[in-house]
Order: sequence, then C-alpha cells, then structure tokens
Amino acid sequence: MKITLSRIFCLFIFALLAQSCDDEIKSTYIDYTDEEYEQLTQRLDLPSELYDYSPAFEEDFFNNHLEEGNIQSRRSSHKATLGRVLFYDKTLSINNVISCASCHQQSLAFADDVAFSEGFDGEVTTRNSLPLGNTIGFETSYRGGGNSFGNQALFSWDESNTDISSQSKAAITSEIEMGLNMSELVNRLINQEDYKILFEKAYGDQDILEHRVLEAIEEFVNSIVSNHSKFDAESMASDLNIFADFVGYTAQENIGKTLYMDNCASCHSFDHQFTEVATANNGLDINYEDKGVGEHSSDPSKIGVFKVPFLRNIELTGPYMHDGRFATLDDVINHYSEGIQNHDNLHNNLRSGDVAKKMNFTDDDKASLKAYLLTLTDKEVIADVKFSDPFK
Repeated sequence: MKITLSRIFCLFIFALLAQSCDDEIKSTYIDYTDEEYEQLTQRLDLPSELYDYSPAFEEDFFNNHLEEGNIQSRRSSHKATLGRVLFYDKTLSINNVISCASCHQQSLAFADDVAFSEGFDGEVTTRNSLPLGNTIGFETSYRGGGNSFGNQALFSWDESNTDISSQSKAAITSEIEMGLNMSELVNRLINQEDYKILFEKAYGDQDILEHRVLEAIEEFVNSIVSNHSKFDAESMASDLNIFADFVGYTAQENIGKTLYMDNCASCHSFDHQFTEVATANNGLDINYEDKGVGEHSSDPSKIGVFKVPFLRNIELTGPYMHDGRFATLDDVINHYSEGIQNHDNLHNNLRSGDVAKKMNFTDDDKASLKAYLLTLTDKEVIADVKFSDPFK
C-alpha cells in the first residue's frame, strides 16, 4: 500500500487525538492532586491510590462497559471512601465521643460485644447491635428479594427502617445513640477542608448535603462484602451443591451442616446470601416486654416478632438475639434444642402441630452444629484495611 503524505498526516493527527484522549482518561483516574492529598493526610490515613470498593460481582460489567463503567466505579469508590470517613467520625455525635463504628466494630464483624451499646451520654440502647456486611452487599442481601420465597427484609430488629440511609439517620439523631440533628451535622462538615475534597471527589462538587452524607455511609456499608469463609470456599468448590458433603470439611462440620440444613436453613437460608424468612417469633418468651415489630404495628400477630439475622461471622457477633440474652453460641443452640416457647405468634417452622418444636439435639449434635457455624467466619473482612478506621 502506498503511503502518501496525506495518509501520514492523518495518522499523525490520529495519534495526537489518541494521546489526548489517553491523557484525558488518565486525568480522570487521578484520585487526588498533591495539594489535596496533603490536606487529606493531615488527619486521615488514606491511600494515595483509591481503594476499590466496587463489589466483585460488578467487575465484568465494568470491564465490558470500558470507560463509562470505570469512571462510574471510580466515583462509587470515592463515595464509599467518603462514607468510610463518616462512619468512623465522632463528629457525627453531639459531643464528639461516638461514631457509627463505636457500635459496629470491624473486629467483631461490625457488631458489638455487649447486649446493649453505650450512647454519647452513657445511656444504653434498647436492642443489640446487628452486624453489618454480607455476601453481595448488605442492602442487596436484605432487599434483593432473590430467594425462593421472594423475601424483602427491611432494616433494624423491628424493620422500622426501610434502608441503610434511614437507619443511619435514626442512629445519628437518636437521643440515646448519637444525639445530633442533621442540620448541625452538615454545618460541622462544611467547615472542614478534607470533607470539601472528599465530597467533590464523590459528587463532582463541594456541596455538603444531608442526603449525600447518608448516601455515602450507605455506599460504604454496602461495600462490606463478606465471602471468604471456609463455607464460601467449600461451596464454590462444590459447584454450589451445598447439600453434599464438603471435601474440605471435617466429618463433624459436615454432620453439623446437615443438621443446619434440616433444622435451621428454612429461616436463615441454605447459602447464607439471603434470609428465607424476613421476620419471625422464635419462641424466646411467652410474654414480651419488647414487642418487636409489634411495637409500631397494630397487628397483634406481630408481637414478639423480630428480624431473622444473617449468620455469617456469627462466631464474632455475640451476645445474641435482639436483647443479647444469650452470651454464647452454645446458649443459642440449647434454646433451639429444648427451649423454644409456645408463643401464639411462634413461626410455623418452629412448630410441631400446635406445640413448640423440640429439636432435642444430642451433645454430639450440638458440638457438630457449632462446628459448622464456625465455618461461616470470614477473617479477611475483619482485617481488611479499606474497612478500617481512617483517622490517625
């Protein structure tokens, strides 16, 4: 093929345009200027190269959508970074002593190790802190409706909040927990230079607004994905045939898995990605001081009904139940074995005819079931620096 001067010129122009486009793409990926990073690191320990907070299952989508997807992924990670800072910032409490992380500690799978958490003025909450994080994103797992029953669970023990944003706002404005109104929170953040930078990276401008604060916290919480337990490794290796014995499990763990599938999975789920039942009365009492969903419902069938929680990382999240009454997993297993009370609203899965079911586990059964539950622990998520306290 003859190469003419015009063709050479065209190739030269194309190369310049390509280089310009490449430079523009690269500039999109500059997380912080030197000046911005210097300002941020005065009190924050943030990496110069942004942590990737996009869920693993979205990677193929972003790769297939090239630049548009990559930019969106970058913006999402900036939003989660902002949410991480907000999550750990004690400025969000009226007297600067409590953060979201005070009651949701990373080392405890984002739960607390007491029955009732302490608020900004020393008062304690009325319910146990629920852990955060699940296989495919906290909100997706609750609200995805992706299980066989089309379940759409909401938030809090009594499902009084519809999403993470409303739950976060309830905690921030609670007279017991953090005690700060949202307008005062926004006013506090407006005066901080590092927040101006973080909001601009997340939203394209420095407008610090209430809904953005809550949305960023939601983005961070949704990024807490826990899928590196022994159960996850074995279920993937078994092509998700979770009913067969797992090769990497001990005999005791496989016995415990069978016991779980036969007795517990109908509420808590078979694969630990969703809960099969959103809320239930599990026979803790005959008379409930805390009425659960019934506290804000006129429906008497909701008295003593509470959220069915995820069991991932259950080893780390005691004490257990809405009121933290059970200190250990052994206590929990004993309750389901022989302690279920025959409340009028007891869930059908826990009934045997007209009476409360007695699972009557042997001591060996109990040990096996506990061994299985311990395989749900994900030690990576509790050590991952991108979920840790960013304050120096």
